Amino acid sequence: MSDANQRNFEVRMNRISRRQQRLSRGYVMSVNHDGLIIAEPKPRSSVIPWRGLLFVLVGTLIVKGVMLAQIGPEAYEARVATLASGNEIEKVGAYVLTADPITQWIAGLVAPILPEG
Repeated sequence: MSDANQRNFEVRMNRISRRQQRLSRGYVMSVNHDGLIIAEPKPRSSVIPWRGLLFVLVGTLIVKGVMLAQIGPEAYEARVATLASGNEIEKVGAYVLTADPITQWIAGLVAPILPEG
């Protein structure tokens, strides 16, 4: 009889431990139909940091647009071509820095704001 009680106790303790681990990652308080306040684990979020990737993408486009507006399209393309003739990492950088339509649009917006050099 004590073995059955011990197993039952261990099962309950494992269940409580798992719940505490889930709650330690964040929880939301809700009120049950009878007025009891319950802490529910937050739903699992995506493993991929979408917001961070979006910030990197937008930041890259803005930097490319400002560089294109600052040095001009001919000099920008010449520098990207120089970069493309380098090693594999430089070729990837040249591919990323190639002036796309969004970069050209951003450069058109930024060009009137930049001081003439």
